[in-house]
Amino acid sequence: MANIIEVLSNYDGVARAKYVTAAGVSDFQLKSAMASGTVSRVARGVYALPGADAQLISIRSLPAEPACVTAAHFSGLWVLNAPTRPHVALTHSRSYQGFVCHRASVPPTLLDTVIQCLRCLPEPDGLIIAESAVVLKGLPLGSLRQRLDGRNDSRERRIVSAIVPQSQSLIECLARFLLRRAGFHVESQVNVPGMGHLDLMVDGRLGIETDGAGFHMDKASFEEDRRRWNVTTRRGIPTLVVTYPLLRDHPEDFITMVREALNRLAAAA
Repeated sequence: MANIIEVLSNYDGVARAKYVTAAGVSDFQLKSAMASGTVSRVARGVYALPGADAQLISIRSLPAEPACVTAAHFSGLWVLNAPTRPHVALTHSRSYQGFVCHRASVPPTLLDTVIQCLRCLPEPDGLIIAESAVVLKGLPLGSLRQRLDGRNDSRERRIVSAIVPQSQSLIECLARFLLRRAGFHVESQVNVPGMGHLDLMVDGRLGIETDGAGFHMDKASFEEDRRRWNVTTRRGIPTLVVTYPLLRDHPEDFITMVREALNRLAAAA
């Protein structure tokens, strides 16, 4: 006999009745869980655990499933910009006010989600989500290429060609995108003896290290960052350390900073 809490947990705490019963939960179990307060009926045919995500409840109460960037968020992928309206997948052409509706199979697979993001979102947003699906979830690049073999998929194929499976973070991906868009030659995860891997190397002479505060707040990480920076300095690799707010909010300043640094290096050569 299925455990109703485990079943709902597999759906991030919110599921429609047909999925609950298909998983083996009996009507008696469902009624007992509701009577004890373990489970609530949040809409007709929709059940949730206490503390379930309010947005997910609203989506599955339509009924629909998360799609595109909203599905990427619930899947734990890197998301550059949260949408102003939730994106949902529907098997019919009806639309719902307050939602961005995608006609799609339900529920979308990880591959479906990434394809939707590539086609729907601005280029950097789509790239970051697609790259994180490869890096974090092991989505094969070949499966993306196979789905994007149509005549109208040239933009999406170009984005996929920029994915770096060795990427370490959203920030690194965004910095690489901005630099390449500005015309720089960029290498990723460059091995530096004694240091490890430098996040990015620009035009073969300027290092870029991306600094995400969420990953660099403890003392050990702080010390490691300084050690890495000292190694690049001793090895004659001038390195800029850039933050997420700089890249997200002031990309032009970032590019100007890189260009000025490279010009100074060229003048000193």
